[in-house]
Amino acid sequence: MTSNVPPAALLILGALLVPFFRGKAKSYYVILLPAAAFFLIFQLEPGSSWHTHFFGFDLTFLRVDKLSKVFGYIFTLNAFAAFIYAFYLKDNTQHMAALFYIGSSLGVVFAGDLVSLYFFWEGMAVASTFLILARKTVKAQAAGMRYIMVHVFGGLCLLAGIVLFISETGSIAFNGMGDRNLGTYLILIGFLVNAAAPPFSAWLPDAYPEATVTGGVILSAYTTKTAVYTLVRGFPGWEILIWIGCIMTIYGIIYALLENDARRILAYSIINQVGFMITGVGIGTMMSLNGTVAHAFCHIIYKALLWMSAGSVLYMTGKSKCTDLGGLYKTMPWTLIFGAVGALSISAFPATSGFTSKSLIIDGAIHEHLAWAWLVLEIASAGVFLHAGIKFPYFVFFAKDKGLRPGETNKSMLLAMAFMSFLCIFLGVFPRPLYNILPFPVHYNAYTFVHVISQLQLLIFSALVFFLFLPLLKRTETISIDTDWFYRKGGRLVYQIMDLGLNGINRYSDRIFVKGVAGILGRFARDGIARLTLLPFVTYWYLKGIRYKRLEIKKASLYYNIERGVIPAGIGAGMAALFLVIIFLLS
Repeated sequence: MTSNVPPAALLILGALLVPFFRGKAKSYYVILLPAAAFFLIFQLEPGSSWHTHFFGFDLTFLRVDKLSKVFGYIFTLNAFAAFIYAFYLKDNTQHMAALFYIGSSLGVVFAGDLVSLYFFWEGMAVASTFLILARKTVKAQAAGMRYIMVHVFGGLCLLAGIVLFISETGSIAFNGMGDRNLGTYLILIGFLVNAAAPPFSAWLPDAYPEATVTGGVILSAYTTKTAVYTLVRGFPGWEILIWIGCIMTIYGIIYALLENDARRILAYSIINQVGFMITGVGIGTMMSLNGTVAHAFCHIIYKALLWMSAGSVLYMTGKSKCTDLGGLYKTMPWTLIFGAVGALSISAFPATSGFTSKSLIIDGAIHEHLAWAWLVLEIASAGVFLHAGIKFPYFVFFAKDKGLRPGETNKSMLLAMAFMSFLCIFLGVFPRPLYNILPFPVHYNAYTFVHVISQLQLLIFSALVFFLFLPLLKRTETISIDTDWFYRKGGRLVYQIMDLGLNGINRYSDRIFVKGVAGILGRFARDGIARLTLLPFVTYWYLKGIRYKRLEIKKASLYYNIERGVIPAGIGAGMAALFLVIIFLLS
């Protein structure tokens, strides 16, 4: 039966067959795999299966409930659209890495214990790195190295936390973390690294914009949202997450407004949007948790759509900096339209998916009387419209015309963007199908008169601020200093310390022991005995008055005979007697 096959296995094993397909068959094959996985998830019945015994623990590779299924749906749905977008691509490395990455994400979502979750967690880190390195530029290679190092750190924190958790509880079950101790805090840090929470957030805008065109679309969906899933599963109601989430919402806006590169704007926007989700987890009520899951679902769709739009521009022009773009509406109208749908959705414009999901989180804060959190989220909502809703499409497609006339992007990219645009609008107008698959019952109506009017007022105010302060928002060739400055500079400092410290010790050790002591011992082993034998005779000749050239000739002659082993018997006997006297005196 296929009704209880882990969806992760379908994609991970399917990735191994990618090299055996050629041409369009390869493209159709990678599109078919996530479609089949979506159907498989739809068939899954609640419960746990696929157990195996591992070092005294029972691992569970398939735990099915409403929470895991909703993330499974959106992960496979996004993969389906992403591979349509990448229909032109024939690169086995990118397709295999993407399938391993998506499959590992599904493995995390359906894992029933911390150990199996950790296996898939590390698989995600490795596979996603190849989507960055596949661009094959110097910047991509450097960003890929920094990316994997940060995730190694996060993975080690997670592993240490799991070990401590098991030692404390004797269990590997992954459910809500009730106790707050070192182990659970380390697990939380491991999850927050992948969620791009400050101060560990800089890896995301550093790495994602350096990925390939299709790699950026795929990366935007999985690592951070898998982290959101683990937080919903393991840490609902942890108040510290409200603070972390609110900080993320403002942090992402500030850096997105400062940024010049279009894909880096969208990368910082991910941090901002994930901040809403983490705030919902921290609030911890059924409404806010539903809001977190719904917003993660919708965010994957509209964020992928925005990355598709930016990726199409990069694909057609080879440029992604706002200072290099402008006037593209003339030759890329469909890309503009689809990008605008994504921009309106991320801004929570009524009749788009962001409006029906984000409001659950904000209203969740109101119901819990968290006035300060509600105010931060409202400010952040206005800021989202500034940087992603207006700034991104304005500077890329309008602003100053740079004379670029690339033409519209290819049909597969447009088809994928059209599909995602449809979902944005459908879930905005008819949110009930999404509400029905959320973890908890939903009794909520986003389309009240007060809510719609207040949201429109907020967006109009944001638009007014943008155009009034447009001269201040003019893009320049600037570099924003983020927290990655510390490990970029710190890494060089550590390298220099290691070079001067450890390598300095090596150099001094080589000078003292290898070239010094070892050299002396080596020379003594080579001719030391001969020189010791020569010493009493040279002393005797010197006392007899033999000097200078004559002494040197006698020394050379005796040394030559000693080296050959040809010396008078009397000399040998005398040396033996001398050594016996020395030994007698010493004893």
